[in-house]
Amino acid sequence: MLCYNLTFAAATEDRYGRESEANREEGVGTSILMGMVLGLSAGLSPGPLLALLLAETLRHGSRAGIKVALAPLITDLPIILVALVVLARIRTADPVMAVISVGGGLFLFFLAGDTIRARPVEVAPDKKTPQRSLSKGILANLLNPHPYLFWLTVGVPAMHKAHVAHPAAPALFLASFYLCLVGSKALLAIGLGRSRSVFTGGVYRLSMLVLGLLLGLLALVFLVDGLGYFLNR
Repeated sequence: MLCYNLTFAAATEDRYGRESEANREEGVGTSILMGMVLGLSAGLSPGPLLALLLAETLRHGSRAGIKVALAPLITDLPIILVALVVLARIRTADPVMAVISVGGGLFLFFLAGDTIRARPVEVAPDKKTPQRSLSKGILANLLNPHPYLFWLTVGVPAMHKAHVAHPAAPALFLASFYLCLVGSKALLAIGLGRSRSVFTGGVYRLSMLVLGLLLGLLALVFLVDGLGYFLNR
């Protein structure tokens, strides 16, 4: 009987161990997928940084556009650190985190609407000006309120949830996010350097529609997570 109990306990522990490992792997996969969707949306959606990338690519070539695409790698780090410090102080306050989650969902809905309504980007004629592409990109991103709102209400909370699933998941979220953010902008700069039709064709419009719908789904996840706290009290 004792042998049977020990065998049953070992089998149960093994089963729960496999389920726990599967849940961790699922959490890592979700973090990577979320990072990719958010990164592609940020990379392709019209905004100050994309407009500057277009202008610099047309004036100075693809290399200048790629320099603009690298700007978030420099400007986002202090924003992320500040958001991490702020949320670390309040993450034990469930009502506050729930409100932030709802705010993140609403912000994602706003981005989804903007993305779905995005029209082909108008490409301006060349105008030769002194080249300071990277510094211009840094300034444009620092003066843009979207990165601040994104990291405080969406990015850092997503990293916190990812860490619960697996310690490596936040790093994978950041890697996939910036790979898609910087990579998509760099590819646009290269494509524009070769052909201006990259921003005026149906493929760009369809891409924005799909990304907008995916952002809408992520917005629902954040809203359900935040509202669930208040509904289950």
